[in-house]
Amino acid sequence: MTNRTTQATPPFLSLEKVSKIYQRGPNRVVALRTFSLALPAAQFTAVVGRSGSGKSTLLHLLAALDHPTEGEITVGPWRLSAFDRREQARYRREMVGMIFQQFNLIPSMTALANVELPLVLAGVAPAVRQARAAECLERVELSHRLDHRPTELSGGEQQRVAIARALALDPPLLLADEPTGNLDSVTGKQIVALLARLQREQGKSIIVVTHSLEEVAPVATRVVELHDGSLLRTDEKGPRGATESTG
Repeated sequence: MTNRTTQATPPFLSLEKVSKIYQRGPNRVVALRTFSLALPAAQFTAVVGRSGSGKSTLLHLLAALDHPTEGEITVGPWRLSAFDRREQARYRREMVGMIFQQFNLIPSMTALANVELPLVLAGVAPAVRQARAAECLERVELSHRLDHRPTELSGGEQQRVAIARALALDPPLLLADEPTGNLDSVTGKQIVALLARLQREQGKSIIVVTHSLEEVAPVATRVVELHDGSLLRTDEKGPRGATESTG
């Protein structure tokens, strides 16, 4: 008789006892404290909490924009805690698409050129990158705005351009920092619905930091709540936002 051991699928993203401490003059500010979390691939995760709870710090660590003071962070095959600056840049190029509250578009460039920018920095040939950028803008329903500059676009359209730019290099992980913060409630819901559609259609892992759980809860597959730098709760949710289990 043969004994078989079934191994669980390892998480796509894992933080193990992660702390982040900032020194502000004589004061130590603990942004995250012994924070542990494991997430499978291809989920839409909402990270919520009050200002100062550690949400933005968590996102910066996952984007390799900062190092943890203590603990281990892994995303896919990447061990972020040991990165130098060159490895951080390569990880962001290959794994991460960033979406910001302020859109961060270049005003003098068209929508198409803004989406092309990561492809330019990656050394993609002009014809290929133009076609790829146009495809990404089509995915966010802006194929009719290719030649428009940010000042000629509404706030929702600018955020769609920013999402298209985040998709340009086809990263498996999208990190969004308050992506609806500068939008009215109707437009904000449209942006959240767009992110949810992209997650379903392309199998992306999406992590959205937000103050507005009401906007994100209907589409999130998991809600992570932070309080004073610690994990308060994590709820796994069903496809329509109904809580299935609480940890």
